[in-house]
Amino acid sequence: MTVETKLALTEQDVRSFSEKMNEATWMTDFRADAFAKLEQLPMPKPDKTRIDRWNFTQFPTHVVESDVYANLTDLPEEARALFSEDKEHNVYVQHNNTPAYTSLTEDLKAKGVILTDIFTATREHEELLKKYYMTDGVKVDEHKLTALNAAYMNGGVFVYVPKNVIVEEPIQALFYHDNEDASLFNHVIVVAEANSSVTYIENYMSTVEVAKGQVNIVAEAFAGDNAQLTFGAVDVLPEGFTTFVSRRGITARDSRVDWALGLMNDGDTIAENITHLIGDGSESHLKTVVVGRGKQRQNFTTEIISFGKNTNGMILKHGVVKDESTAIFNGIGKIEQGGVGSNAEQESRLLILSDRARADANPILLIEEDEVTAGHAATVGRVDPLELFYLMSRGIEKEEAERLIIRGFLEPVVAELKAEGVKNLLAEVIERKLR
Repeated sequence: MTVETKLALTEQDVRSFSEKMNEATWMTDFRADAFAKLEQLPMPKPDKTRIDRWNFTQFPTHVVESDVYANLTDLPEEARALFSEDKEHNVYVQHNNTPAYTSLTEDLKAKGVILTDIFTATREHEELLKKYYMTDGVKVDEHKLTALNAAYMNGGVFVYVPKNVIVEEPIQALFYHDNEDASLFNHVIVVAEANSSVTYIENYMSTVEVAKGQVNIVAEAFAGDNAQLTFGAVDVLPEGFTTFVSRRGITARDSRVDWALGLMNDGDTIAENITHLIGDGSESHLKTVVVGRGKQRQNFTTEIISFGKNTNGMILKHGVVKDESTAIFNGIGKIEQGGVGSNAEQESRLLILSDRARADANPILLIEEDEVTAGHAATVGRVDPLELFYLMSRGIEKEEAERLIIRGFLEPVVAELKAEGVKNLLAEVIERKLR
């Protein structure tokens, strides 16, 4: 028996919310058009995970309006820890469904860098946003959940870096959740134009123990010719949420989009990360860590598709499952016809820490061209007994030795996060989930 897919909102609700947020007319119509497609679109079908009984459409329907902040020192203590106190910050904060704080240095403003909430972007940066919003990245009609994001979008951020601009310090976004009824339908757009460089890091943080809402996140990252874009994320959302996350990257000639993702949610989750290497000589390196616990079910699909010549796609995923949790790693390296000289590599490794936990790694190579290189590695198993023996022979207790091994196992992604506060948060969350 499947969960009824009756929608929580109507088209009029969607239009009314758009008008309330003072969005541009084109976005109101965009939402309504997406809503009209919902009933006809199928649910996604992640490999080896049945989600027909998962609830993605029923949730408290009111938008939660929350406090705004005059400065970062007004944030709750656990949120302030993400930001060092000795420097200026380029940061956007969303409190439940409310744009709560934005700060961008005067130097970056003068260079044309944009950092703003998604609602304001529809009005003040209409042509730019329309160029990237669900056009070449995530499409509205891919399936029901992408259309839901387009219709119900109630938060998000727009980051734009013009040509030839190098952003030295990371741009950070915090999505702070402290109301059990608040659902997050966020849309994130990050654009690095030709010859530019930026690191964007987002955090999902919640103080709620068990949530009632839904999470539906779409993020689109675009790198122009010879641009460098690093997208980091630490997702820490509570039990009770049914979560869908789609993060998509598009590369132009000689550009690079890298991903460093710490996926630490406690609820049932399906997450996909897909990068299209369009331009010749472009590349993408993806690093992901996952920790599953309790009875949660998680499915992670990672795909790098090479269209251009001499592209390079590298996938590294490490995960740990404990208690009765389940994690599926689907890794896909694809080289389309015409992708001469391209390389597709992937490695997926899962550690199982209890007898009732389940994990599966599915590496897939789809090669449509002859003159390429490709490879994959996948393992699912327990903590290496030889490593454990070595540490215990040095006087370390077994439990502490296991934690040290697991921390080392997950370190590749932790090290990639360029903001010290975010790096510390991920390390703390990993430690907490492994206790």
